[in-house]
Amino acid sequence: MVIKVGVLELQGDFALHHRVFERLEIQSVPVKVASDLDLIDGLVIPGGESTTMSLLINSLKLWSPLNEFAKDHPVLGTCAGLIMMARDVTDKRVKPLGLLDIVVDRNAYGRQIESSTKIVTYCFNSIHKFELATTFIRAPIISEIGVNIQILGKFDGVPVAVLSEHHLGLSFHPELNEIDIFHEVLFDTSSQYFYKKLNHAHAT
Repeated sequence: MVIKVGVLELQGDFALHHRVFERLEIQSVPVKVASDLDLIDGLVIPGGESTTMSLLINSLKLWSPLNEFAKDHPVLGTCAGLIMMARDVTDKRVKPLGLLDIVVDRNAYGRQIESSTKIVTYCFNSIHKFELATTFIRAPIISEIGVNIQILGKFDGVPVAVLSEHHLGLSFHPELNEIDIFHEVLFDTSSQYFYKKLNHAHAT
C-alpha cells in the first residue's frame, strides 16, 4: 500500500518532518489549504507556536476540514501539534481540534526544560520497549488524560507520548534527533509497528 502524508506548513519547523519521511521512503507533501487534504492519506501537525498556528488555522478556514479529515485518517502532532490536537488547552487563545481526549498546558515546563534532551523509555506494547533521546523545547504538559488514551512514554511521571486509535501526540520533537519510529508507527503500512497492529496488541 502506497500512501502520501501531508505536513501542515502554516508555521513551525516542518522541513525536518519531510526528511523523516524521505528516510522512511514515504512520500510527503505540503498542506497549506483545505483542498490539499483531498490528496493525502495522513497528516503531521509540526511544532511551532501554537497560538499563531491556531490563528492561521482559523483565518484560513482550516479548522473544520482538518477535523473532518481526522475522522478517518491518522494524524501525528509534535509539541505545538500536540497542543492543537488536544480536547482543551489552558491558554484560551488556542482553539484546539479535539482529536485527543487530553488537556494540555502549553509551555508548562518553562525554564526547567525550555530546551533540553532527556532519555525516555517508551513502551509500545509488552514486546517493544526502548529508550530514546527526547528533545523538549518549551514543551507542553499533558495535565489530564481522558478515555481511549494509551500512554506510550512518560518523563518525570508525566505523559509525553499518547496514542488514541489512529492519532498520535508527542510533547517533544523526534525529528530533531532523526528519530523515525513515531512516524513509522502511524504511517508506514509495511511496518510491524503500524498503528492498526499496535492497537490490536494493546487490546489483546
